[in-house]
Amino acid sequence: MSADAIRIERPTTDSKVFAHTRWDAVPTATGLFHLAYFLGLFFLYPHAPLWIMLILGFMYSLMVNANINGVGHNFIHNPFFRSKLLNRLFAITQSVACCFSQTMYDAVHMQHHKGNSDRQDENGDTVDWLSIYRHGHDGEPESPWRYVFLSFFRDDVGAIRKELHKRGKNDDVWGNLELAAFAITLLTMFFFNWRYVIFYFLPFWYLGHCFSYLNGYYRHYGANPDKPIAWGVSSYGKIYNWLFFYNGYHAEHHFRPKVHWTKMEKFHQSIANLQKQEGVRTIKRAHMLGFLDPDLPKRGQAGSTAPQAMPEQLAASPPKF
Repeated sequence: MSADAIRIERPTTDSKVFAHTRWDAVPTATGLFHLAYFLGLFFLYPHAPLWIMLILGFMYSLMVNANINGVGHNFIHNPFFRSKLLNRLFAITQSVACCFSQTMYDAVHMQHHKGNSDRQDENGDTVDWLSIYRHGHDGEPESPWRYVFLSFFRDDVGAIRKELHKRGKNDDVWGNLELAAFAITLLTMFFFNWRYVIFYFLPFWYLGHCFSYLNGYYRHYGANPDKPIAWGVSSYGKIYNWLFFYNGYHAEHHFRPKVHWTKMEKFHQSIANLQKQEGVRTIKRAHMLGFLDPDLPKRGQAGSTAPQAMPEQLAASPPKF
């Protein structure tokens, strides 16, 4: 396979609103529905039975996971709108829905792509702040459950702000606006119903982010940090990828991060033989259920043990974020 064979096809549109394709109306609507659901929970809480609210809260946790890894993730790599202002405003809506900063998530995620879940260097550090090896020992990935339940508390806000400041483009200002937007929303909810925020919302919010880290762990556990085409682990279930806007094609995504979600299947087909040749790992279940995979490698056997040369056709066409 030549370097030409792994060039990616970019969608085009004559839409005056959407930057890439009108199909981006689907993740846009999904993200706005998530925001409406988040607000609706607050108003429903005083009136609905507890058992219904528990089910709806669990669904909100799943939505946080799907938003971060589907809507928000695709929005980072291929912002939906032609208008910069529309992109900024949509980022605010998603920040409120997930109760974090979409712009800060962008910074963390771009760092993730710089390191691609890399192993620790000689100083015990990793380029990727989210690397499953970052808090591991003896060259092994961290325990999945430590990663899932502790990663939420490990964000280095100072490092994130420094990265945003380096970018310019007022990213640090917009990041602060997003933080303020969801903070004001939660404080308003707290003022009217503090029990809702403390005893109901915050636990399900935390659970949603844990689900997201669970997804992230098994999108890289068993991958090869030394081979660009095998940086991720893929799962090709139809329903899963419809819900997550094809982020299940995770080896493909890390190999070429700018591939639009509507072109992911076609891109996979174009490199399938090379993937088999290079030993790209795939699993049959959704990544969040990766711990149930029957072929799950034991820790210590999850990736290659030494750096390997990058094939010539891969080195000729490096990924773009």
